[in-house]
Amino acid sequence: MPDTLKQAEAGWDSLDRLKFADEEALVADLLKALPLDDRARTAAVRRGRELVSSARAAGRPKGMMESFLEEFGLSNAEGLALMCLAEALLRVPDAETRDDLIAEKIRSGDWGSHSGQSDSWLVNASTWGLMLTGRVIGPPSDAKKGPSTFLSNLIRESGEPVIRTAMMQAMRIMGEQFVLGRTVDEALKRGRKKVKAGEAANFSFDMLGEGARTKEDAERYFTSYMQAIEAVAADGDASFAPEEKNGISVKLSALHPRYEAVNEARVHAELYPRLLALCEAAAKANINLCLDAEEADRLVISLEILERLMREPSLKGWAGLGLAVQAYQKRALEVIEKLSRLAGETDMRLMVRLVKGAYWDTEIKHAQEEGMVNFPVFTTKPGTDINYLSCAHALLQASPRIYPQFATHNAHSLATILLMAESEGVTNYEFQRLHGMGEPLYGAADKGDKVRVYAPVGAHKDLLPYLVRRLLENGANTSFVHSFLDPDVPVEKVVDDPIAKVEAGPRRHPRIPTPPRLYGPMRRNSIGVDLSQASERKVLEENVEQLRQGSALVSGPIISGKPKTEGGAEVFAPADTSRRLGTVLEASESDADAALNAAVAFQGEWDALGGAKRAKILSDMGDALEANMDRLVALMAEEAGKTFGDGIAEVREAVDFCRYYAIQAEEHFEGATRLPGPAGETNRISLHGRGVFACISPWNFPLAIFTGQITAALGAGNTVIAKPAEQAPIIAYEAVRIFQSAGLPGDALHLLPGRGETVGAYLTRDPRVKGVCFTGGTDTARLINRTLAEREGAIIPLIAETGGLNGMFVDTTALREQVIDDVLVSAFGSAGQRCSALRLLFLPRATADFLLEGLKGAMDELKIGDPGEADTDIGPVIDAEACGMLNDYLARMKGEAELIKMLEAPQGGHFFGPAIIELSSIDQIEKETFGPVLHVLRYDPDNIAEVGAQLEAKGYGLTLGVHSRLESFAGKVRQAVHAGNTYVNRSMTGAVVGVQPFGGEGLSGTGPKAGGPHYMLRFGTERVVTVDVTAQGGDPELLSL
Repeated sequence: MPDTLKQAEAGWDSLDRLKFADEEALVADLLKALPLDDRARTAAVRRGRELVSSARAAGRPKGMMESFLEEFGLSNAEGLALMCLAEALLRVPDAETRDDLIAEKIRSGDWGSHSGQSDSWLVNASTWGLMLTGRVIGPPSDAKKGPSTFLSNLIRESGEPVIRTAMMQAMRIMGEQFVLGRTVDEALKRGRKKVKAGEAANFSFDMLGEGARTKEDAERYFTSYMQAIEAVAADGDASFAPEEKNGISVKLSALHPRYEAVNEARVHAELYPRLLALCEAAAKANINLCLDAEEADRLVISLEILERLMREPSLKGWAGLGLAVQAYQKRALEVIEKLSRLAGETDMRLMVRLVKGAYWDTEIKHAQEEGMVNFPVFTTKPGTDINYLSCAHALLQASPRIYPQFATHNAHSLATILLMAESEGVTNYEFQRLHGMGEPLYGAADKGDKVRVYAPVGAHKDLLPYLVRRLLENGANTSFVHSFLDPDVPVEKVVDDPIAKVEAGPRRHPRIPTPPRLYGPMRRNSIGVDLSQASERKVLEENVEQLRQGSALVSGPIISGKPKTEGGAEVFAPADTSRRLGTVLEASESDADAALNAAVAFQGEWDALGGAKRAKILSDMGDALEANMDRLVALMAEEAGKTFGDGIAEVREAVDFCRYYAIQAEEHFEGATRLPGPAGETNRISLHGRGVFACISPWNFPLAIFTGQITAALGAGNTVIAKPAEQAPIIAYEAVRIFQSAGLPGDALHLLPGRGETVGAYLTRDPRVKGVCFTGGTDTARLINRTLAEREGAIIPLIAETGGLNGMFVDTTALREQVIDDVLVSAFGSAGQRCSALRLLFLPRATADFLLEGLKGAMDELKIGDPGEADTDIGPVIDAEACGMLNDYLARMKGEAELIKMLEAPQGGHFFGPAIIELSSIDQIEKETFGPVLHVLRYDPDNIAEVGAQLEAKGYGLTLGVHSRLESFAGKVRQAVHAGNTYVNRSMTGAVVGVQPFGGEGLSGTGPKAGGPHYMLRFGTERVVTVDVTAQGGDPELLSL
């Protein structure tokens, strides 16, 4: 990597301090520094309202996109149905599924309420096309009797093949209105007509398509971009400045399947040369090439790439390099300031497109899911609007080093920018609008021929992601687009002052909780780690290095708070079997006996403490885990071979368990509940601990499940003997020390590391144990169950969560990219060592080859290696026994089935390359293979009941996946296969505490579900007290009525 890049990294990384800035404070700063005085604000509002009035008076027709967005939004069933149809229909290969999709989506909406409502004949035609199942013509007179009746008659008279053909044509006609052309040549031809008509000055062509998932995808997109540049170059005059002619927009995610901040080295080594080649071609033609903005996590790496391009000798003198900046990001203003300085330093003019942003919902969800401290974006439209204006002013001030490009369909924004540009004396700038939107606005402003149109180009089947982003930006009933030309909406309501709205408050959205407050005031969400930030990655890698260079780690029994560690056996890292981590001392029978005696003696006092006080201790334990996040993640990388992403998720899950069960303890185990009954007596029920619980946890979640078991048992009033997995005793040892330092009494929790056949067997046989919580293999659960049944004395509960033969059913409506992403995570995440992992993938015969090629290509992009490095995707399996079992299984299956893909595994550790095995029959597999092995079986989705019954007959019932745009298909899958956790159109792993309570049925466990409302109750016992109050002379409650 060049030295200039290293210098750039320090500068761009500094942006991260603002990534999750406090929104209210940031808005306050923006208000103080606004470039508009009261007079300018009033003038902007007046001018904006004049534009709306002029546009309405002119009677200009709305663009197709605006008409569509006005009529169909994501807030109504029809809009959702239309999106689903537009997205899925054109890619479905079989006629029968197309018919099912059409029928289901048509039934889901009230299409009659939309017909005739729009002033665009195309939207009306589309509505009738949908209402009549695909007939894109005016409605016959008898249709006025009702769409449902007419629909039934039409299907009966015409037959489903005719309906299907008509509907496909309706989707294509709609597609032609949203896409400027299927090819750049076609788009250029249509574009020339629009320029001639004064509707546009020029275009920026956006090549439709999702991000690359494979090397082949990236090469295909690269070729598409290069051909687009060549076509645009041939259409223009090289002597004209880039702003005077057409250009193209490039999504970096299309040029590399692993365009992510954690893969910085790969991105610079592999993506950058492709981008440079495109830029050199664009520079030669002297056209604009704009790097499109994507998710917030990719901002810094995109800027590093941009700076590298700006320092390239081969691009010197080119004034067409551009970048899109999203005003909804909190870092936007500082990005523009840094770009301005960089343009001056490199003597290279930049073209900067200012947009509001199109991934808002994704950013909100991602921040909440990942436990970020705040959002990277503003949560209110007025907040985004004033940041847009501040950024617009900064761009104007940066002219001519920066050529401003203002992308907006908002009359107030347009009017304000015109005023600011005049005030700053800047004339060399442009506006931009989306194809199909904004024509009346720019016509009213007399800027129609001064506008660059951002126009999608590509196949209609690739339209949906673009269309949905437009809906999310503009489809809400409150949006400017929705009401701009609607005469029923007062002009004063269409254009008002966003600054006044922000001043009046609120300055952040009151109904969108920040990630820490996601679960309400009682339970704080666990805080995650943002691996897109170089500083955060560095901290984790430094913690790993400290463990490797530091003194040996130890583990052993902890009885009544006192550790025993001398004389333990050596422990080695699974990723590097030559690296000694430390030692572990296995508990003896005398240790177990001492722990049980202490636990029995303390249990009464612990139970009497009450749920509320125990809850405070559990909550403090969670806080202590969170404070030790970095070390714990490093420790799991070393001892359990977990990648950083897996380790962070595991610490968060452990924290969530502590906080969730703390609430449960206070709600259910504090005091007694009065029950209804006759006069003259009181009846109260209370929950108490059962006694001593033995908690036996697995190695695949050595912190999260370990913590979840013991906190549920402790919160219920039990004392606990914890027997961690023999493969991961150091993590358990460290966790217990953290818990006790947070205030957990030493006699409440005792740690006994050792083997299942010694320590585990001793605990399950001992009558002092009043309950067993176990997570692990089905065979071991059966053995424990038999042991408990043969014991003398009380019948005690066994709470067991075991494995699963987990299937995912995909049909032909599923989106390829989504299937690839979710299958890889579900099957190979955590090296396949999750009980919830995908084991058996059912692919429809019609699209199986297409999907498998994508899966195999995406597998090639995975990095298997050292889990202590941030860019590692898959670490080792846990030990030599697991590795040997997987190799033996693979050798056997090579003779019985077809190994269609396997990645090469590194040497020096317990690595096993992820593999895909194609089966000819479900009978070839009987139970789960615990590792990164995915089995694939081709099937006919029409036979889902029969195929699902075959999976159901295996007896497991843990997790189940479905990928389909047909709700009816997902319902059939759920009916055929019973599972504790079913996931539709997402990955099958990563259940969140309190959100997706986890646990199976059948051979997969006893229930109740961990992290759910019923789990902790199983650790308790109920006691009812009835008192006859008349025995003391009467019922005072009756007498006081």
